Amino acid sequence: MNKFNRRDFVKTASIGGISIGMAGRFQPLFAGNSPEGGKVGIIGLDTSHSVAFTKALNSPDAGSGFEGFKIVAAYPKGSNDIKSSVDRIPGYTEEVRNLGVEITNSIDELLARVDFVLLETNDGRLHLDQAIQVMKAGKRMFIDKPVAASLSDAISIYRAAEYYKVPVFSSSSLRYISEIADINSGKIGKVLGADTFSPASIEKTHPDLFWYGIHGVESLFSVMGKGCKSVSRIYTEKTDVVIGMWNDDRIGTFRGTRSGKAGFGGTAYGETGILTLGDYQGYNPLLVKIIEFFKTGVVPVSAEETIEIFAFMTAAEESKYKGGIAVETESVMKKALAEAKTF
Repeated sequence: MNKFNRRDFVKTASIGGISIGMAGRFQPLFAGNSPEGGKVGIIGLDTSHSVAFTKALNSPDAGSGFEGFKIVAAYPKGSNDIKSSVDRIPGYTEEVRNLGVEITNSIDELLARVDFVLLETNDGRLHLDQAIQVMKAGKRMFIDKPVAASLSDAISIYRAAEYYKVPVFSSSSLRYISEIADINSGKIGKVLGADTFSPASIEKTHPDLFWYGIHGVESLFSVMGKGCKSVSRIYTEKTDVVIGMWNDDRIGTFRGTRSGKAGFGGTAYGETGILTLGDYQGYNPLLVKIIEFFKTGVVPVSAEETIEIFAFMTAAEESKYKGGIAVETESVMKKALAEAKTF
């Protein structure tokens, strides 16, 4: 028996007509104010995000919206076998220690010292096990990209969040560039289609787009919304072009680059205008949303949308191995649901 298996969920939420085994959006379940400020802990010092977030929150002149929140403890262990990540741990550990952060020897030790958690481990394969420990302790948690290294683990994490009644938030910082907010507020009317791009370097331990292409894919979903029904992918060693067909016949594309000048951006095509997505604006816009989430328990991005992003990337992976034919997101969801853990 699966070691996390407790009980089945009420199955009402769905993607593409398929139940994902959760009771729905988290906002009504978990909304509730917390006292201003709080002690924040980091799991995983194998990514530059950990250092950037610590510098932003622990600075004497912390930006607006960060007041009272401080990184007080960190557990350094992230990836065990991704060399680019493992090699960063000693240097990043020393950097955050010099910013006044206590380095702990275990996740349990960390959880005893903090109110909220940034799960920053670069290796998505470890996220489910690490997240379960945080949820059992009842701590609100942000999970950095990728939320998991498989669609089934992503579903398992959100099922666990529902079971333990602990809200979970995951997002790329690219979701919060200002032009996306303008589009979502209706500046160009209904979005009829979009093209986005980002670097898409590949790590052999993860499905291709999970490692870095997720940034551009998240931008695509940020303006298109949910409802992608099929995905096809053209792959070369230097470039990916991924085409998504939405349920209402809108088309969204993502270009992932592995050569030439790197960059982030895109274009949204609306009923009343066309808007170019702006430049990457750093981590602070995302960190503002994380702190708001810690304060309120209101999840800025629904579980359904995050899971659909991972279904899109999983379908793109399958399309690659099938020579670029269109793959239905429904088919990859069915397989992942059968593999996902219940609680």
